[in-house]
Amino acid sequence: MRKFREALQSQDFSISAELSLRREHTASDVHRQVDALGDMVDGIQVTDNPWLWVQMSTVAAASLVLQKGIDPIPVLSCRDRNRIALQSDLIGLRAMGITSILLTRGQNVPDDHLVKAANVFDTNSLELVAMAEELNDDPSVGPNENLFIGTGVRVFRPGTEWPANSLNARSDAGARFLQSQLCFNTDIIREYMDMLVRLKLTWKYEVIISLAILPSAKTAIWLKKKMRQTKIPIPLVERLQDAADAELEGIKICAELMQEISEIPGVSGINLMTTGNPESIPAAIKASGLHS
Repeated sequence: MRKFREALQSQDFSISAELSLRREHTASDVHRQVDALGDMVDGIQVTDNPWLWVQMSTVAAASLVLQKGIDPIPVLSCRDRNRIALQSDLIGLRAMGITSILLTRGQNVPDDHLVKAANVFDTNSLELVAMAEELNDDPSVGPNENLFIGTGVRVFRPGTEWPANSLNARSDAGARFLQSQLCFNTDIIREYMDMLVRLKLTWKYEVIISLAILPSAKTAIWLKKKMRQTKIPIPLVERLQDAADAELEGIKICAELMQEISEIPGVSGINLMTTGNPESIPAAIKASGLHS
């Protein structure tokens, strides 16, 4: 099994994809998605109740991915667990054979959410990264391979005096790769990456840009409204609105962006997700020409 960390740190451009998990999904549903992605990706990301949706646990889904011989990248967030639960999951994932992990803060649960849940936030993302790195150095948790730790990052247009204090601090704590929010604006990505290169942060981090296959203009508008950090240019929404087949157009748009982003200096890979048909992910990878 080729490991995600090896692919991301190589000279090749890495592609990972996100499982599309719903609360009704079974082990067979997960295995079918893994089979569809197969050897087209370097790893499969397993999300942690994203966008406040309740789904199969990260640890359970990651174990199902491992059963198919594909490297999972579990996501753990600070929102739903205290320090004890986070450490327990980290130790369990290491014991399973997980070698890469993405650690994030997580999105606040709003007061009007259908699930009346409290925000935990017993830790922040910096402390969570440090916690995982401490386990890497702790011989009492077994001789398993150290976790390759990633952290979330917001791509934006940085000013010339941006100090990047948070990124330097998380690197010092043990983070080795960054994954952006969904960003379809390559101008913003170029400006951000120019600054990371200038600050030599690409010496410390591998950088992954998140993309999605948008099945409709309605979905794009929902993302812009509900996930305000998502960067979707208006002309892209208009392309989806004007398309005779919006789902096919979404695949085409994603493939074009994958090609363009792969040429931006400092970007090491792309992570793909979809809010529509999971089979659109392999279709976009094939259309991009980035999969050999």
